[in-house]
Amino acid sequence: MLAMSERAAWAAVGAVATAAAMWLARWAEAGVGRIPYGVRRRRRWWEEWWLGAVRGSVAMDKARVAAARARYMCAAQSVSYANTAPLLLVRGAGSRMVDEAGRAYLDTRNNVAHAGHANGRVAAAVAAQVGTLNTNTRYLHPNVCELARRLVETMPEGSELRETGRVFLVNSGSEANDLALRLCRAYTRRRGVVVVDRAYHGHTVATIGLSPYKYEHASFEGRGKPAEVEAVPAPDAYRGGATAADGPRE
Repeated sequence: MLAMSERAAWAAVGAVATAAAMWLARWAEAGVGRIPYGVRRRRRWWEEWWLGAVRGSVAMDKARVAAARARYMCAAQSVSYANTAPLLLVRGAGSRMVDEAGRAYLDTRNNVAHAGHANGRVAAAVAAQVGTLNTNTRYLHPNVCELARRLVETMPEGSELRETGRVFLVNSGSEANDLALRLCRAYTRRRGVVVVDRAYHGHTVATIGLSPYKYEHASFEGRGKPAEVEAVPAPDAYRGGATAADGPRE
């Protein structure tokens, strides 16, 4: 009975220690987000030490995460570098992303963190808004109007867009290109589109139809390109064909 009690006690201690470590990790993340961005960039060594110390006992198992992804997420959403060594990323700062082992990578591919990872001003603004109200453009709100005004005022002085321009807010590049296609077709009353070979324009049905990178995939069995879409060769200064030096053609 005593041995069983000791084992139970040590198990309870271990569970409490693990829970405490996980709480500290979350607290550390939140703390870093509150530190002014400029200070964090000057003090990266301190940030690395702080987060590394509290995460030491909460290391992530890459194989387990990969297995969970394979089990619960659609395989069509591919993982970068899956054929070699996929990255398990746990945080970022500025232009760098950091994996579970503390290795930092220059982020040249992410299209989400336009103002840098863990930007303190962005994090604070998002937290403040989500903590107050989280909705869409269906209702009146001063913030969305102010954003639209600022976007319009980035247009050149005296231009028609600056004087009479309007904003249509969307949530992704795919949706923006889908909207652009609809606007062009509504204005021209035509459906034909010319795209560049190997181009990628988005992940909606319409934009996949404009993306040779997508519609030429074997899964479409040669039926992915809409009849109204024509693809032209991409300029390639290294492998021949059309180049920038050719200039415009009549």
